[in-house]
Amino acid sequence: MYLTRLASAVLLYCASTTWAADAGEHPWLRGIENQRVPDQNNGSYLNPVLSGDRPDPSVLKDGADYYMTHSSFFSYPGLLIWHSKDLVNWQPLLPALKKNVGSVWAPDLIKHKGRYYIYFPGLKDGRTTNYVIHADRIQGPWSDPIDLNILGQIDPGHAVDENGKRYLFLDGGNMVPLADDGLSVQGAMSKVYDGWKYPSDWVVGSFSLEGPKLLKRDGYYYMVVAEGGTAGPPTSHMVVSARARTLRGPWENSPYNPIVHTRSKDERWWSKGHGTLVEGPDGKWYLMYHAYENGFWTLGRQTLLEPVEWTSDGWFKSAGYDVGQPIPKPGNDTVPHGMALSDDFSTNKMGVQWSFHQGDDADAARYRYDHGALVLQAKGDSPRNASPMTFQAGDQAYQLEVEVEIGEDAKAGLLVFYNEKLYAGLGFDRDGLIMHRYGTERPQRAAVPRKLHLRLVNDRNVVTLFSSTDGKQWTRFSNAIEVSGYHHNVADGFISLRPAIYAAGRGEVRFRNFRYRALP
Repeated sequence: MYLTRLASAVLLYCASTTWAADAGEHPWLRGIENQRVPDQNNGSYLNPVLSGDRPDPSVLKDGADYYMTHSSFFSYPGLLIWHSKDLVNWQPLLPALKKNVGSVWAPDLIKHKGRYYIYFPGLKDGRTTNYVIHADRIQGPWSDPIDLNILGQIDPGHAVDENGKRYLFLDGGNMVPLADDGLSVQGAMSKVYDGWKYPSDWVVGSFSLEGPKLLKRDGYYYMVVAEGGTAGPPTSHMVVSARARTLRGPWENSPYNPIVHTRSKDERWWSKGHGTLVEGPDGKWYLMYHAYENGFWTLGRQTLLEPVEWTSDGWFKSAGYDVGQPIPKPGNDTVPHGMALSDDFSTNKMGVQWSFHQGDDADAARYRYDHGALVLQAKGDSPRNASPMTFQAGDQAYQLEVEVEIGEDAKAGLLVFYNEKLYAGLGFDRDGLIMHRYGTERPQRAAVPRKLHLRLVNDRNVVTLFSSTDGKQWTRFSNAIEVSGYHHNVADGFISLRPAIYAAGRGEVRFRNFRYRALP
């Protein structure tokens, strides 16, 4: 086991140094809070178009506008909707899902007869089913989730046949008919597609025929699916395609499969897969998909945009661009990109960057705002069961700061949080500081005031911790923490290592002036 981990560490180091050499040729442009941005301001963009953990992208073209959402897993509120004009610059609108239905995977955002729908699976308490929410306006309000009772299946993809009948395609090549309003199942499930068989010697995680996305063009239905497993080895994931004259098939696999695939661990982007095909504002076509950044599994699966081209015989294939290099932009009409991750807690409502990990409906009553402070009711006895408030960071290095004031019996802190098994950071209670490392608590008993300033620096997966009584003079905690292993291939869960604050114990905790800044 030790030798296996050592070999993995060597592979990761070598791959990271390769990535760093490439990245030096095209330094990132910086935006809000020094966050990296895709638009290079010279007619080109650099992937990812959405950095940080934005997996399983589903993109809807709606006139001159584009909307996108992603898997949100155990984060609530969830299914954050983004808006764009050019497929490169994206601005958050609102989370569409407020009610906890478990871990939310691979959604499909669609519009049918003037109404918006999001179909998605929810995995909770050992039960996997599929849900739909709907809205008459993309800005909401969105309905509560409706359980479609499609059990044991994931990754629904909506399609409409030549007679106007609605269907959902699901993992494994299955299809189920929907009622005309799209809010219930109307008929039996059937298997219509077996997938594309890649060579048996390819190094992949699993076959995993998932994420079907459907569109109709020039008399054919095109299905875009994922295969190869979304994590595991860097060469696992891929995008493949098939087409048919009717939704029931027969489905013919593309001669250009795989359309997208990471073929070497030396590439900048690992496990490229799970794509949505979309027409750009320039009339050209693109695949929006996710991938891990070389050396940074901890950032999760980020959203990439790659041009494709249609062949004379009606297939689409990669246009041949290297997604690790600048690519011409699809259009010039833009929206402001990204969002501030800092929060002075003065708006009297939760910012769209925040969500509760493993949050439930009761968390809506856990927080309030009071004169520039977020007041958070304590929950659980440690970060693992406190439903920390988290957000997705998209930078390789960043600094966090926050002022924290605890009640008599509360404890609180500042973290990088993967899940209840793995997190790291610094907290405190009335008895002293608490170092969090490897998902465990290590108290350092010494008198501390009820109010402290905390700082966490995550510099390319090395975390250092600081505390201060006045926010000016800082004391560095003696232990640094290496967190490159805080990711899915170690701890399962498919998500990312995220900045977080938590309140545990009893009573209330006040947070003020949360600040995020990306580092060079």
